Amino acid sequence: MTVTANRQSPATVPPAPPKARKRRAPLWTKVTTALGAVLLVASGGGLVGGSVLIDQTTDSIAVENLTGDAKKSAAEGGNTLEGPIDMLLMGVDARARWADDALHADTIIILHIPASHDQAYLISVPRDTEVEVPPFAPSKYGGGTVKATEAFYWGAQNGGGWGGGAQLLAKTLKNMTGISFDGAAIINFGGFRSVIDELGGVNLCVDQQVTSKHMVYVGGEPMFLADARKTGKATKPVVHKVGCRAMEGWEALDFARQRYGLKNGDYDRQRHQQQLIKAMAKKAANGGVLSNPIKATSLIKSAGKALVLDTGQIAITDFVLGLKDVAANDMVLLRTNNGTFAGNGKGRERIDETTQAMFQAVKDDNLAQFVLDNPGVVANEK
Repeated sequence: MTVTANRQSPATVPPAPPKARKRRAPLWTKVTTALGAVLLVASGGGLVGGSVLIDQTTDSIAVENLTGDAKKSAAEGGNTLEGPIDMLLMGVDARARWADDALHADTIIILHIPASHDQAYLISVPRDTEVEVPPFAPSKYGGGTVKATEAFYWGAQNGGGWGGGAQLLAKTLKNMTGISFDGAAIINFGGFRSVIDELGGVNLCVDQQVTSKHMVYVGGEPMFLADARKTGKATKPVVHKVGCRAMEGWEALDFARQRYGLKNGDYDRQRHQQQLIKAMAKKAANGGVLSNPIKATSLIKSAGKALVLDTGQIAITDFVLGLKDVAANDMVLLRTNNGTFAGNGKGRERIDETTQAMFQAVKDDNLAQFVLDNPGVVANEK
């Protein structure tokens, strides 16, 4: 790793391990949060209560500046919903929304909605991508060459907090991809289980059998491995077997977190996380949630407990209602680096030419044509 003399080298201070929004139909479509990822887009038969309900139920969502210098400028179409929308979605694994700063962004997703507002694209950025992180005064970080997942960590240090972590990661990605962001979201995986359970679970397809590295059964009940060890009781592995089925919150999240033991490692995990996001959006759209004010209120409040949000200068209610034509079935899952590890010879990943061209297509709002010309970037959903 090369770091100039006036830069702080990440290698000298090892990171502490993590502790714990052209109408096609007269339908109201919500932007809701899912895996974390997330702002998810799903069409429905009309949310009972409309903007009044949204206003009343989004108070639980923490709002903070997560994009900093990477925020889309007015010249780029920022602070309006008239053009394309680009959101940065970051997933962290914490026991509380405002946990300490010893966290990495283990999930990094760029959500792109074209100016036509009739499609949504999810692009996962590999966590181990080598990136050049600029200096960041709020956390006293001098800049350096690290993995993308670590940019969040360095921005959160010395009082930078989650907001600082998100801002530094957003700036790093803007420098790498050229994409500025309308807003962002931090999703706490630790608090997202209740959101999936509020939906009544989701349907997912397991394409490769994998044994969980995070959870085991104790007396037939799922439990985090660290907690299970404290009981002193016998444990049984949690094995995600091949097949399509309905999953409870804990099972869906645990499956989407696995990368060890999968053929393509983190790339398969990225794909599974994208699938979870889409599954949650579909379930919200088709499960009667939107037409039931009690269910809708409970869902949004649960999401708020697991979410920190930045919608720029646009109010959350306006943001949600302004993206009413994007449907869950229109969510396209895209993959980087042809879905396989693209090493740079130093144990980290590089972004290949096709992926760089895909990022440019996002910036130019020409992603639909790019996908037609490069069908290989579309992820297999099973």
